[in-house]
Amino acid sequence: MATVVLDKVNKVYDNGYHAIHDLSLDITDGEFLVLVGPSGCGKSTALRMIAGLETITDGEMRIGDKVVNDVEPKDRDIAMVFQNYALYPHMSVYDNIGFALKLAKVPKDEIDQRVRKAAEVLELTTYLDRKPGQLSGGQRQRVAMGRAIVRQPAAFLMDEPLSNLDAKLRVQMRAEIAALQRDLGVTTFYVTHDQVEAMTMGDRVAVIKDGYLQQVDTPQRLYDRPNNVFVAAFIGSPSMNLYEATVHVEGDGGSIQIGSQTVPLSPESLKARPALRNYDGKSVVLGIRPEDFEDAALDAGGHPTITAPVALLEALGSEIMVHFTIDAPRVDSGDPDAVEEQSGAANAVGRFNPRSRVRPGDAATIAASNENFHFFDHDTRDAIWD
Repeated sequence: MATVVLDKVNKVYDNGYHAIHDLSLDITDGEFLVLVGPSGCGKSTALRMIAGLETITDGEMRIGDKVVNDVEPKDRDIAMVFQNYALYPHMSVYDNIGFALKLAKVPKDEIDQRVRKAAEVLELTTYLDRKPGQLSGGQRQRVAMGRAIVRQPAAFLMDEPLSNLDAKLRVQMRAEIAALQRDLGVTTFYVTHDQVEAMTMGDRVAVIKDGYLQQVDTPQRLYDRPNNVFVAAFIGSPSMNLYEATVHVEGDGGSIQIGSQTVPLSPESLKARPALRNYDGKSVVLGIRPEDFEDAALDAGGHPTITAPVALLEALGSEIMVHFTIDAPRVDSGDPDAVEEQSGAANAVGRFNPRSRVRPGDAATIAASNENFHFFDHDTRDAIWD
């Protein structure tokens, strides 16, 4: 096991494209760090630089105490798990798992011991004689994991390893990978575009956009205290609702103008965000998570309400996703993968209790947990806190 450190690492391609800008990350010994971001943000480039598959233009990279900028991939003591599994179709599961050990001229007895131990951990013992073509997608992914495990590397690098699996299997496999990593205690750098994957698997999550690191923190801290509009919208599903709004501060509270409607500014928000006082009378970006909207008829907290026409319901059994329209300008989160609402369409989503009786076409009375609202500077898009 080892730490992996990226110190102001840059990647500039020959055509002048600057893919990674001053990326600094410190992955501690035994930590599971997930790098997440939209398509084309540079996350796979960062992983390939750690692996040695991409050269570093500037900055320093260390694995353990060793600077590895110019070290060959085979000498970096890392093991990769790829998106497409990269298994040899003509080899058995046993031979695929043990192939790297065979190349390293590890004694046959030790290879057999390591392969069978990995197969037992991954529940592959009964499949050791099969070829990859005879396995399901999840089983092939386990074989790829086994091949990495038997090498006993200083670090695992995983490049979107679950993206080829169906939704149900992805849920199962991410739990298995996270549990396996905890059991092995191997430093792991995991790349994905799926923020749910990132939040459920990582000890810490790093969010990247356009090659710039946006924030690194525990999953819950990212969710509760996003640094900016992009992180706030990217982390959470459904995404945070974002609007232009105006803040009015009065004493320990005040009000928030959202389109034609006014909601009290809670004392809790003002206490948690002292800098919000500097925005009295000014335009801000207001963020409201879907779970902070509720059918007012079922709200036990006595929260302030807004009225909005309901456009669509998505009944999920344990909850209802209610799509409605707030007459305030929607704010673009900056996520190129996001589908921005069209003018005139529903621009808000709330996570309602399944007992709600709202229906499409209703002018619903909706409670808003104003103590949980998020506020961002209108120009910089940075969070307003201290």
